[in-house]
Amino acid sequence: MATLRRDGRVTALQRLGCAGLAGALSLSLTAPLELLTVLAQVGTWHCRRGLRDAGRSLCRTEGVRALWKGNLTACLRLCPYSALQLAASRRLVTLFMDELGHISHWRAIMAGSLAGMVATTVTYPSDVVKTRLIVQNRLEPSYQGILHAFYKIYHQEGLRALYRGVSPAILGAVPFSAGSFFVYISLDTIWQEPIVRFTPLQNFVNGCVAAAVAQTLSFPFETVKRKMQAQSPWLPHYGGVDVHFTGMADCFRQTVKHKGVLGLWRGLTPSLLKLTPGVDQSLHPQELRELKLLRRENFEPRKSALEN
Repeated sequence: MATLRRDGRVTALQRLGCAGLAGALSLSLTAPLELLTVLAQVGTWHCRRGLRDAGRSLCRTEGVRALWKGNLTACLRLCPYSALQLAASRRLVTLFMDELGHISHWRAIMAGSLAGMVATTVTYPSDVVKTRLIVQNRLEPSYQGILHAFYKIYHQEGLRALYRGVSPAILGAVPFSAGSFFVYISLDTIWQEPIVRFTPLQNFVNGCVAAAVAQTLSFPFETVKRKMQAQSPWLPHYGGVDVHFTGMADCFRQTVKHKGVLGLWRGLTPSLLKLTPGVDQSLHPQELRELKLLRRENFEPRKSALEN
């Protein structure tokens, strides 16, 4: 989540451009890991011998460029997703603060979760398109590009197909928030010092640990979401999904039945390695302090009355 501090040397458009460029670069560098994650979650034939062989077989059959399938869609989705998330997050955090500008970690994480839900729902069709482009064969494509994928999915399968899997995507925010909250309430004990004294390195480690725990807990919902996005009677082999199902609950059941419980966590390793910027469910200490100051400024007359 972006900080509220403003640098007067750059304009808002320049800040947006820099943030977008940095995000696109990060997504592009980690695109092969994202692709392996999606293929493992969907359960395509590439992953039958493990993720390393999956990458090799994909390069042999479709070329090295196949490792970046769907990356352009992810980059184009980044700006609207981030803008929606940031706007909703700021609004929700301000609403969750008390009149003196105080907010608990739990409320801050909840604000981030709700903001992530809003951004996810609005931009969800582009995520479906990204998954379809990843699972298709680049040499014999069902979709010729992003716009063609939108058009074809809508006309062949209807508008609901562009939101297939949105339920587990939203429900996954619950264990994600719980994991983040568990980590952040334990920081004092882990480091044996108050949160306000944490160094930048400690904050970086905290963010990585919180993201890893939260992502691990919510990963089964992410797996089911990817399977639901990929499965289609209009695609060869039903999109390459390793199980067939009729809905979210049935997808959970069929995955556990045929792949075991651990099948819900297939692809977790590359997902943790890439740590691609996504839904930030928490606020860093500096961001909390800046939001508190902003809140205090908005309620300055009321605060002064209380003090008097």
